[in-house]
Amino acid sequence: MPRVHIKRNDLVYVLTGKDRGKTGKVLKVFLDKDRAVVEGLNHIQKHTRPNPQKNVKGGILPKEAPIHISNLMVVCKRCNKHSRIGINVMQDGRKARVCKSCNELLDE
Repeated sequence: MPRVHIKRNDLVYVLTGKDRGKTGKVLKVFLDKDRAVVEGLNHIQKHTRPNPQKNVKGGILPKEAPIHISNLMVVCKRCNKHSRIGINVMQDGRKARVCKSCNELLDE
């Protein structure tokens, strides 16, 4: 599996695409496809058939589609800007993500 700089519940900034410049929270990360689903961004239209057994109404529903991870940057909580991510090795041997701008730890 490739190493990914984005995790679930991160606040991310979109670099390219139709939602460029917007921020949102990561709902799900697909490691095998290098993609992430961001809350409220990259909406597509899902056409559904009515299914009375599952109480599903038919129609056109908006749905979030995955975005490639290379188009996302993590937003730092301290400096409140999108920045690159570095990896620091802690004294107990764990690896933690660090903001390259302000050296703030992103992982607790």
